[in-house]
Amino acid sequence: MKLKSVRDLDVAGKRVLVGVDYNVPLKDGQVADSLRVAASLETIKYLLDQGCSLVLMSHLGRPNGAVVPALSLAPVAVKLAELLGRPVAFAADCVGPTADAAVAALRPGEVLLLENVRFHAEEEANDPDFAKALAAHGEAFVDDAFANIHRAHASVVGVAAYLPSAAGFLVEKEVAMLVDALQYPDRPLVSIVAGAKVSGKIEVLSNLLDKSDVLMIGGAMANTFYAAQGLSAGRSVVEVDQVPFAKELLLRAKSLDKLVVLPAEVVVSKSLTKADGMQTIPATMVKSDQYIVDAAPSFAAKLPELIAEFLDFNGSATVVWNGPLGIFEVPEFAAGSRRLAEIIADDVVGRSIIGGGDTAALIDGLGLHDRFTWISTGGGASLDLMAGKELPGLKVLAV
Repeated sequence: MKLKSVRDLDVAGKRVLVGVDYNVPLKDGQVADSLRVAASLETIKYLLDQGCSLVLMSHLGRPNGAVVPALSLAPVAVKLAELLGRPVAFAADCVGPTADAAVAALRPGEVLLLENVRFHAEEEANDPDFAKALAAHGEAFVDDAFANIHRAHASVVGVAAYLPSAAGFLVEKEVAMLVDALQYPDRPLVSIVAGAKVSGKIEVLSNLLDKSDVLMIGGAMANTFYAAQGLSAGRSVVEVDQVPFAKELLLRAKSLDKLVVLPAEVVVSKSLTKADGMQTIPATMVKSDQYIVDAAPSFAAKLPELIAEFLDFNGSATVVWNGPLGIFEVPEFAAGSRRLAEIIADDVVGRSIIGGGDTAALIDGLGLHDRFTWISTGGGASLDLMAGKELPGLKVLAV
């Protein structure tokens, strides 16, 4: 899919409505992690250089159509002004008289951030009147909120019906990095999919199996694949209704001559919240009173071996990773994920793409953010791209 680019949009001197992803964590009334705010700066600065005035819109959290003061974007305006090095005005609503007056007061080179669009139920319902009211704030629309691009919401798809629209630089890069990694990879392409549930990643697993040379499966979702092979996962959750899918995927991999790799060793504990009798054992020996809480570091250590086995003449590989290998919120259960991050950062020659969400948070926490080719800002959106789905927010920006 070719997208209309902000570079090709006639914006000089105009008031531009910009979709941004400022769904950031707050602590004590301040932005606790500004990576997503920083990710919007390239597009914002480009538009300001064109003499534009900017009206920014975003959501924060899940207020479910009600005004929730703790989810106000006001602290984000402060952080944006700090990063941008210029004042950022804030409107206490995104539509209505307050927003209209703030927009009318804008002059070229000025920036306004609207209040949380999800304070209105009409946002998630993609209400056309609400979308029209948002669109009235601009003469053109640039969507740079990749993390929301898979949502058919008013601020994502609705406003595009009323304004000339294009993708911002972040959206362009996200699509290029994620799509190109799967369509034009350096071989081998090793896809690592982990996380809690198979049911949430069926299409992702199916699509990646077709495109990858090696599919590595970890996290709690591996339990279902163990069950498909007749192994016990102890007290760990197994999605019984997804066992047939797991069996079918393993059979299809064999027929396609694709390699599916599960952790041969796992870390077990008698508690999911603390290290109680924690030990590393073969996946074939999990007892009925044990939880699988992590993949052993040996799972990560297989990655360089697998790459070496499949490496083509170019001498470089592509690794795509989505989902922690264990309960990484508990430090003792994060060793497998940490080791995988370190190995990809240190030992993989080629492209390394992280599919956002918890995996991105894990890598940020390790201070390895700059050691990967690309770390997506969108969990659900990146998963949908990996699944080969058509994303509503991209469809409206297509040439």
